[in-house]
Amino acid sequence: MTNEKQNEAKVSLMEENKENQSDGGLGLEILQIIKESQQQHGLRHGDYQRYRGYCSRRLRRLRKTLGFKMGNRHKFIGKKITVEMLSDNRYLLLVLMEAERAWSYAMQLKQEANTEPRKRFHLLARLRKAAKHSEKLEKLCDSHRVDAKTKLEAQAYTAYLTGMVEFELQEWKLAMEAFNKCKTIYEKLASAFTEEMAVLYRQRVDEISPNIRYCAYNIGDQNAINDLMQMRLTGGGGGMMAEKLESLITQARTKQAATMSEVEWRGRSVPVKIDKARIFLLGLADNEAAIAQTANEETKEHLYETLLAECRDTIQAVREELKNETKQRERSSDADNGKVSNVQFLHSYLTYIKLCTLVKRNESMAHTLQAKLKEPEADESKRGPRPQDLIRLYDIILQSLAELSTLQGLEDDHTFQKEVSLKTLVYKAYRCFFIAQSYVLVKKWSEALVLYERVLKYAKEVQSKAKSLNNSLKDLPDVQELIAEVNAEKYSLQAAAILDTDDTVEVPSQQQVKDNTPLCKRLETFRLDPTLVGKKPNLVQFPPDFQPIPCKPLFFDLALNHVAFPPLDDKVEQKGKGGLTGYIKGIFGFGS
Repeated sequence: MTNEKQNEAKVSLMEENKENQSDGGLGLEILQIIKESQQQHGLRHGDYQRYRGYCSRRLRRLRKTLGFKMGNRHKFIGKKITVEMLSDNRYLLLVLMEAERAWSYAMQLKQEANTEPRKRFHLLARLRKAAKHSEKLEKLCDSHRVDAKTKLEAQAYTAYLTGMVEFELQEWKLAMEAFNKCKTIYEKLASAFTEEMAVLYRQRVDEISPNIRYCAYNIGDQNAINDLMQMRLTGGGGGMMAEKLESLITQARTKQAATMSEVEWRGRSVPVKIDKARIFLLGLADNEAAIAQTANEETKEHLYETLLAECRDTIQAVREELKNETKQRERSSDADNGKVSNVQFLHSYLTYIKLCTLVKRNESMAHTLQAKLKEPEADESKRGPRPQDLIRLYDIILQSLAELSTLQGLEDDHTFQKEVSLKTLVYKAYRCFFIAQSYVLVKKWSEALVLYERVLKYAKEVQSKAKSLNNSLKDLPDVQELIAEVNAEKYSLQAAAILDTDDTVEVPSQQQVKDNTPLCKRLETFRLDPTLVGKKPNLVQFPPDFQPIPCKPLFFDLALNHVAFPPLDDKVEQKGKGGLTGYIKGIFGFGS
């Protein structure tokens, strides 16, 4: 705590020294000081109590450095800052911090007044106190010792706090005049100074604009409601105006609810007698249109949450009516137990709206996360989105679709059941896809490949069933894009699995069976083979097997059959006399 106080003191002294360096009289950057202080000390998170504590500590430091003490520890002696004392702009800063402290206390009480209505009286007292301090600041700035810019900023600050007081008192005309005065001054200042300061002034104008429109509507300007609705879509009207806008929209729908008598869904008309259900159903189309028009993801998320909260409250009101109807039907003997009652069917319709909104909200969040997954990580120290985050979203979507199929009154609606089953297949495919990607991150190649094949199986099943239900595919993600992405990821996975030489990767037992088939003969089949990246990869068979080839043709000498050779009888006889026969005759004496 001591270090925090020392840091605050250093920052304050630096700001005060900077403020003293002004030409042409004393100067004080009122709007810049309060904006920086608010952002650095709690208001970025809506913590008004922390900001009030900061204002109190800064006031004590300023009084101590200026020697402007209010008595001692035993006795309080009130002092007033006069024009003659304005030798240092820190006297102006002292009054500004008093106004900010009172304002922050009022905003803290406003948050607590939602559960404790009596605190509203204290809230108004603190707002009046803040406006009184701002008026004191404006009177001090009227002195010739203060420059013109500070005088204008003091007037705008006083007009802003005065408008806040009148706004809480519901004095719409006075509040509108004060806010318009503040807006005019800040617009003039934005056009006269540097771009850095102009941004601050324009931000303050944007904050004030919803209040002005709301005051105009309450005075009688019916066109202002359209501007307020547009501000709600763009994320304007935060803080005080958020609750005011919601209550204003509810009032407008309540006036229209008297004309609504029934609603038609799935070929059945159901009378709507509950006022809360009428108001909700009247605003359903507007809420859906607002969500469709919104480009800002934070605003879209806020609108989804608002719609779901309204839907839950309406379902609770219908459920109470359903309990009463069930008791009455149990007492009556001639009750028709076979047919779903109108109240029960209305309950099913509202539950259908709630579940469909949940599906759309989670799908929107999934699209946002998918876009972030594809972006390169700017800061590696911060944890970015992971496929596991998307798996959880698709789990919730599948759970909502499972509840849709069990709604009472729709058990025999075969078209509805087919639509729900088709949507279930689509989201199962996407869930399976991101489970596969999570396995890829931990290098479980075989599991990821099996899951990719299952994604393709789901996608082909969707395409085969979608021919009879073309209307059901309008709001669903494109399965064809998923198939193309899966094919690309599958081939990338196969390449990564082959190139992965990490020995710690577990290979399933089925993959470890020895197969001497070389790679050139199984190019169409993917199989993890660690030997392919080793020193002796089995790419081709060497030496190759002997294969039969056609032999050379034999050439026969056919001309020999037609050649006439000369007689050789005389040579044959001579050969016989001196041959083996003559030798044998000589041995036995036949030739002697």
